[in-house]
Amino acid sequence: MRKIILGLFIVLICILNPARSQTTYKFTDGLAVGPCHQYGREAIYKDEFAYQLYSGTLSKPQDGSVFIKNEKGEELKWKPVKSDTSGRFRGEAFTNGYIYLTYQSPKEQSVLLNITGHDMVYVNGVPRGGDAYRYGWMHLPVQLKKGNNEFYIRVARFGRFGGITAKLTFPVKNIAFNTDDLTLPHIVPSLKNDSLWMGIVVLNNTSKKLSDLEASTDLSGKLITTKLPEIPPMSSRKVGILVGASDSLSIGKHKVSIKLEQNRKVIDETNVELESIAEGKHYSRTFLSNIDGSVQYYSVAPQSKSDGKAPSLFLSVHGAEVQAINQARAYKPKDWGVVVAPTNRRPRGFNWEDWGRMDALEVLEIAKKQYKPDPSRIYLTGHSMGGHGTWFLGATYPGNWAAIAPSAGYPNLSSYGSHDGQIPENSAIPMEAILLRASNPSNVLALATNYKSLGVYIAHGDADKTVSVEYARQMRKLLGTFHNDFSYYEYPGGEHWYGDESVDWAPIFNFFSWHKIKKDTADNHIDIKIANPGISYKMRWAGIYQQISPLNYSRIQLDRDKIKNNITGKTENAALISLDLTGFDTGRTINISLDSLAAIPYTVKNSDETIYLKKSSNWEITSKPDLTQKGPARNGTFKDGFKSRMVYVYATKGSPEENAWAFEKARFDSETWYFRGNGAVDIVTDKDFDPAKFQDRGIVLYGNSENNLAWNKLLADCPVKVSRGKIFVGESQFTGEDLAAYFVWPRKDSQTESISIISGTGIKGFKAANANQYFSGGSGFADLMIFSAEMLKSGVEGVKMAGFFGNDWSDEKGDFVKK
Repeated sequence: MRKIILGLFIVLICILNPARSQTTYKFTDGLAVGPCHQYGREAIYKDEFAYQLYSGTLSKPQDGSVFIKNEKGEELKWKPVKSDTSGRFRGEAFTNGYIYLTYQSPKEQSVLLNITGHDMVYVNGVPRGGDAYRYGWMHLPVQLKKGNNEFYIRVARFGRFGGITAKLTFPVKNIAFNTDDLTLPHIVPSLKNDSLWMGIVVLNNTSKKLSDLEASTDLSGKLITTKLPEIPPMSSRKVGILVGASDSLSIGKHKVSIKLEQNRKVIDETNVELESIAEGKHYSRTFLSNIDGSVQYYSVAPQSKSDGKAPSLFLSVHGAEVQAINQARAYKPKDWGVVVAPTNRRPRGFNWEDWGRMDALEVLEIAKKQYKPDPSRIYLTGHSMGGHGTWFLGATYPGNWAAIAPSAGYPNLSSYGSHDGQIPENSAIPMEAILLRASNPSNVLALATNYKSLGVYIAHGDADKTVSVEYARQMRKLLGTFHNDFSYYEYPGGEHWYGDESVDWAPIFNFFSWHKIKKDTADNHIDIKIANPGISYKMRWAGIYQQISPLNYSRIQLDRDKIKNNITGKTENAALISLDLTGFDTGRTINISLDSLAAIPYTVKNSDETIYLKKSSNWEITSKPDLTQKGPARNGTFKDGFKSRMVYVYATKGSPEENAWAFEKARFDSETWYFRGNGAVDIVTDKDFDPAKFQDRGIVLYGNSENNLAWNKLLADCPVKVSRGKIFVGESQFTGEDLAAYFVWPRKDSQTESISIISGTGIKGFKAANANQYFSGGSGFADLMIFSAEMLKSGVEGVKMAGFFGNDWSDEKGDFVKK
């Protein structure tokens, strides 16, 4: 071990890793400043540091040098910080601020950067992914230049509590597996085990794209080879690998040997273990997600015994930092059903919103196919963050559940203190109001009337200091104003977790046993409220296909009388609705009366017919809307392109600085997606992008009409055009080199998928679009937002235009606010 002082204290130690020994450098001294940024669950953000960095006005930090003056006129100065004996930087100096570290490299070289406790880091000005929850497995391939290398680490308000660690590792191999973050299944003898998916990270610490990769697995002599996707230069990817376990059913752990090969040459090897589980024990199973093609898992508390009838299904959503397998293990097996726990994509994931919501629905469908439950006996429950997930999923998809049981939950993310936004709730300022509207699907309280069709059991410990029991009392009071089928229990002396009874509470399951999902034909009253038809639009036999005012709340309250042959009721903010006429006799004429307007007679043509009604001055029968229009299959908003095995397409035909930004931004987004969503994504150049090769997949496009060759292939008919120095939205024009845009547009070669565009008019505008809080669960983004780099200093004042396209995807019929 040797010590060198090069501005910082360098510690060289050896870390033992399977079949390799590598050297590590730990950062011990730096400078810090804060608070100087504000990021929340919304599109607007402020960041004085990023503004200076992007503007080229950032001065090199010095001990005691003034960074800025805050709103109170106080000087914010760079202050020295040292790591403690545990190797962590702690303190108030960098709350909502930055830590500045440097490293003097004797040569240009590639290393692995590992930081914990941070939101993200700029490495020599380039944004890279963060490890906010201190997992420790984010190893970023980084190219160091000869001489001084600078690291600006962004830290949130909670980062100071657990501290920040930072180190560089000098690997023996530049292309290698990393086993710190595995996604593994259990071997379950009673299930199929001939080809199980596992997820493992491959590091590419070289300046070239990796292609022609394969991974071969050997388990008990059973060999399987899997072709791997390309991995961009200086990046990593979690890949899916198949393993054959049909000959490894004996209870216990079994070694899997894995080889990484390129053009049939072995470039790395490692071993992992899979465990075979005894019958009746809790287990995990993996699958390929339709969201992004990555390997995910769910966990199961299996049914203890079967009476030959279809089991009940209990979907249980976990709390923050809880693994799905531990959620499942909190339940004793039930004799009348199976407990299935999805992951939310990570232990914190997306708060069961956005991609966490999609994960829950994806696992629900897998569970229905695997366990073939009684379709009338499907239930939802969860604890803490999963209590919020229960409230949210229950309000968003009330037709999916017979009853729900939130435990230690909170209704809204914003009310729990997880919002950190800059826009006050219920703002009357037009620009703020339209940006807030994009978050309406997250507002559980506004959607609470959707619980009418459900049984609701609320459980909470009365001594809970993590999630106050007042949230439960709030929901009890709210339900008491309209609901006639809910139960409420406060566990005396119960803290946030008072043992497995926090979730596996017998009265909850007794309550569940009394409830069934009604058949659509048996439910003659519908009351459903939605915010975005692309998320949820239907309850039983009635749905809201299109809205009058996009993402404002829409509601239908309908009654069906099969004896009198009529449907009556009222609507709010509904432009087009659907009615399933199943249950009305063919040839029978029914009368439809909505909003106290003239009745519409309609003769039923077949027994399972669905009709559509459009509102103008009156309601009238219309045809099913073309899928090129907005509707349940595709309704925006900006984040809609980040699904369906999305592919990131980056520009290569701009200036060297623009091209570098496009790739670096795509890589930054992929790293953030991996960290938050256990995900993986294809990153391709514009010149390699062929729409036919990526059919029916979401697209995320980086660049503008002049530097991304895919622009005209995908956006030729889009009213938004971004070029150097200009943005056009129909007849509206914005000029300047510092403008950025986020917007969504439908793929014209797909009936369901969208393109999310991240664009700018110049390098300063491109960099202003670097922030990616769109990966935060519950964050609201409109169809379109145009802003200048000044937003980083002034917040909403820097937003030039925001809003939503019309139902025909036009800007003329849209709802926008402009400055």
